[in-house]
Amino acid sequence: MLLFRLVNRHFDTARIYSSEHALGKALNSAFQSELVSREDVFVTTKLKNTEHDDPVAAIEDSLTNMQLGYVDLFLIHWPIKLRTDETLTPIKEEDFLPLDIKSTWQGMEQCMEMGRTKAIGLSNFSSKKIEGLLKYAKIPPAVDQVEMHPQWQQKKLRDYCNKHNIHVSAWAPLRGHNKSWGSNEVMDNPVMQEIAQKHGKTRAQVMLRWALEKGVSELPKSYNTGRISQNFQIFDWSLTPDDHDKICKFEQRKLLPAENFVNSTTSPYKTLEELWDGEI
Repeated sequence: MLLFRLVNRHFDTARIYSSEHALGKALNSAFQSELVSREDVFVTTKLKNTEHDDPVAAIEDSLTNMQLGYVDLFLIHWPIKLRTDETLTPIKEEDFLPLDIKSTWQGMEQCMEMGRTKAIGLSNFSSKKIEGLLKYAKIPPAVDQVEMHPQWQQKKLRDYCNKHNIHVSAWAPLRGHNKSWGSNEVMDNPVMQEIAQKHGKTRAQVMLRWALEKGVSELPKSYNTGRISQNFQIFDWSLTPDDHDKICKFEQRKLLPAENFVNSTTSPYKTLEELWDGEI
């Protein structure tokens, strides 16, 4: 499909990451030096939880930050609406605001109709939440970007999205390996080590190849140029059916359940079950 056609030139950012300015500076430097053209890169950014009232203003701010005329993909970052930026302070009960995803999606559609984004989509949405959105969407979501890795395989969501022609993109495909918020549990699994040794590949390459063979695009993060190069070396070999059988048996445990978006009073989600609609 058209989305993610340039795997090694896909830049994923978000308003909440505070990286749009830096990305824009780097991209425009590359454009000016004719290293690449705008059409050679795929840029994704996301709507902050505090910006649901006006997605058009939000994307205009993002485009200004990145010095771009459009992005390729604009996502609703979370199905949650907040008064205060959650990166600046712990979320309090009074920070939650009533959520109207239909109104937000209409704003997202307007962004696309204005040509400010080539496609619109979702992030961290369950199958049930997508089903609800499809009942009123004039433009269906192109993508759902979610946590996915061998220890959180998202089969139900992948099956649902495949049925409705929605592409699944995986964040934390290496389960946050060596990150303060992540886990090395999958990387250190003896089965993963065994499969990597059999193919003469790294464990990270096996994890990335696994998701690729599930039809999912991936967003691995690294500051190490050697590892970034290794991440691209997953296209000329395949896992065996036996490899997939072994990985399929991994214990399933979500890395980031987002408990901070749940409370019994002001949040639209009183439990994690409600936030993830049983996909937890």
